Amino acid sequence: MIISKRLAAGVCALLAALTVGFSPIGAAADEPDAKPSPKVDLVLDVSGSMRTRDIDGQSRMTAAKQAFNEVLDAVPSDVQLGIRTLGANYPGNDRKTGCKDTAQLYPVGPLDRTEAKTAVATLAPTGWTPIGPALLKAADDLKGGDATRRIVLITDGEDTCAPLDPCEVARSIAAQGTHLVVDTLGLVPDAKIRKQLTCIAEATGGTYSSVQHTDELTGRVTQLVDRAADPVVVPVATEGAAQCTDAPQLKAGLYTDREKFSEHRWYRVDVLPGQELRASVSVAADREVNPDYGVLLRAVTLSGREIVRGEQSGTGRTDVISSGLRYPKAPQDDDDSEPTPETVCLQVSNSYSAPASVKTAPGLPVELTVDVVKAPDAASDVAAFGLGRGWWLLGALVLTGFVAGVLWGWISRWRVAVWRTN
Repeated sequence: MIISKRLAAGVCALLAALTVGFSPIGAAADEPDAKPSPKVDLVLDVSGSMRTRDIDGQSRMTAAKQAFNEVLDAVPSDVQLGIRTLGANYPGNDRKTGCKDTAQLYPVGPLDRTEAKTAVATLAPTGWTPIGPALLKAADDLKGGDATRRIVLITDGEDTCAPLDPCEVARSIAAQGTHLVVDTLGLVPDAKIRKQLTCIAEATGGTYSSVQHTDELTGRVTQLVDRAADPVVVPVATEGAAQCTDAPQLKAGLYTDREKFSEHRWYRVDVLPGQELRASVSVAADREVNPDYGVLLRAVTLSGREIVRGEQSGTGRTDVISSGLRYPKAPQDDDDSEPTPETVCLQVSNSYSAPASVKTAPGLPVELTVDVVKAPDAASDVAAFGLGRGWWLLGALVLTGFVAGVLWGWISRWRVAVWRTN
């Protein structure tokens, strides 16, 4: 009887444990938050010039269709993908109508490969090349949510719908702080096309590639879609202030901002005793600028005393210029008291200028990296007077020079004495 009661109690306990273990509430509590699905919009040029037969013996349109079929087969399951066309529907000569010719061929969302391939198969080279309007519409296609977003533009020519400059469109998209990246692929190795597509890509942190073969096009588009599915770092948009007291408080991470020509902006970081602040900044010239420019990154106390600075200059030979600094804060003497953080003001300044014909708005892209780590234990591990570990080498060189000078002087005097004797 006792054994039967104990067995029944054990069975009840086991059932209760299983019920709790398999309950939806418990399972949901242990599950991590689901990441939002990345979004990609493929923007394909279907203008009349895509009839040209110069890619592996076939037309550019045929090569693009073949590449798209292979890309669609390889799209990761968690990617929401869409396809937008430009110049696919209006064959006439009316510029106003032709420059509105952009349409969503396949909506951004979960991919039905058969449906998407069927839609691509219907395309035929038709009209104009409204790159600017297509980029604006593609940005709208990707709106909503916190997912990674990417536009991949494939074209064989320049935009034909000025004055809506596609490079200015890309800058305005980037200035919205939505982290929407535009990658561009050019099917023709032309200097003008390369310049325009490079400007579009660089304005949004994307890349430009020139492709002249079907397999190159397939591989590059597949690579960009995969990159959207597994991004390395997603920067956080911030906006620096005109003075430190109004500056945003930053933690360790990667940040993006826009800075006007010859402007300075402020940011704040808290550093505890025994920690080291490491910061770097990159400013990109995403348009034509005058030669001779520089970037300055300063760490300053709240009272205005400069702690350390990093600066770099350029002469027009590079599109991106970077600078960095390190500030180790000494450990606190009293270990019993609560450590008090020091607010460090970071100032980012640039000395860029532009020709009168170049638009200066929006500002130049700024990428700011902030890291706060444990400070080195030994003084030799940090930069001392700008030399760091170089002090050891400097000391060795001084000592070697001194010994060599003494030996050389002694030998010289001995030779003179011997000469006089003889």
